[in-house]
Amino acid sequence: MAVSEPKGALDGLVVLDLTRILAGPTATQLLGDLGATVIKIENPKTNGDDTRAWGPPYAQTTDGEQDLSAYFMAANRNKYSVAADLSSPEGQQLIKAIASQADVVIENYKPGGLEKYGLDFATLTERHPRLVCCSISGFGQTGPNRDQPGYDLMAQGYGGMMSLTGEPDGTPMKVGVGITDVMCGMYATIGVLAALRHRDATGEGQHIDLSLVDSQMAWLINEGTNFLASGDLPKRRGNAHPNIVPYDVFPCADGHVILAVGNDGQFGRFCSAVGLDQLSGDVRFVTNSLRIENRVALTAAIQARFQALAMDDILSRLREVKVPAGPIHTVGQALSTDQARARGAVVAMTHEDAAQGEVRLLGNPLKFSKTPVTYRRPPPRFGQDTDQIVRSFGQNPPKEPHSPD
Repeated sequence: MAVSEPKGALDGLVVLDLTRILAGPTATQLLGDLGATVIKIENPKTNGDDTRAWGPPYAQTTDGEQDLSAYFMAANRNKYSVAADLSSPEGQQLIKAIASQADVVIENYKPGGLEKYGLDFATLTERHPRLVCCSISGFGQTGPNRDQPGYDLMAQGYGGMMSLTGEPDGTPMKVGVGITDVMCGMYATIGVLAALRHRDATGEGQHIDLSLVDSQMAWLINEGTNFLASGDLPKRRGNAHPNIVPYDVFPCADGHVILAVGNDGQFGRFCSAVGLDQLSGDVRFVTNSLRIENRVALTAAIQARFQALAMDDILSRLREVKVPAGPIHTVGQALSTDQARARGAVVAMTHEDAAQGEVRLLGNPLKFSKTPVTYRRPPPRFGQDTDQIVRSFGQNPPKEPHSPD
């Protein structure tokens, strides 16, 4: 007897994806990884999602076309791609047909931008009251800035993150990747799942209003509440932590070491392990509060000691006494570690249009015991599934892992 593969947790769920760039596609890819059928609508006037052109690098394709940028592939697996023009009656008819059989619609048009096409939440739910709709925008559906566009960099600046990032006397810096977009996509996924639970319990769909800036402000976390509790503006500290010392990057004889001492017991073991016993009994450093107060003197003493020690020596000593410390990997080193291989940090997906026969992507970090994440469809070529989806609707929406045919 053949053993059937386990179904994803969201098997049978149909998601209409009206998003582009990163925040929305992050959410819809995650839903797709969990088993949902995701139908991505792409604008034929712009040759699809903007990020298809955000290269190099691109995946090498058998036809030489460059519509699979690495950026696009980062957030668009497990999706069908449909070329449809929202401004045309034909495009609107197709999208409405898909919405009529969908459970979720996620969009990131400017507030009010879908109303003229009859594709907004109010219009769609008049006929389909069980539909869950999530709208992602720069500043949200309300407020004085609702009509302003938003990109990750602008949200990091407006939302306060850049004021915290970088060296103390340097230029405010963004985080190295589009973390506001990614976190907004995560919030969107959580919101959709919560709304679906409500829908399944009551039969009522609902609208989720989510913005990049709101998401950014929400994940200021301890630095945000530090300000709210004290009234003091947080400062840029480079790699140092505002509430824990020593928690920083320290140069050593042959590189750099991350040191993350989280409590007084770890501090004592750290001092003993690296030959700084005199610091553990110093009245300036016996508690974390005192170490914060005297961080400059403590940091200078650690730096002086580490410059005489090799990185592997430091890490070995601290590993032995269970003090958190680690190296700073390049991206290549990180994705090549034994830990990354053991945890599936990189996945290879067969792609019939790729010159190498496959594309390599970052894996989903979720590990389920019953409904594992699946990698069913590689990032699609632009519009590759249009004919299949047109044939399928209004019959039955495609069910994973089978073709819509």
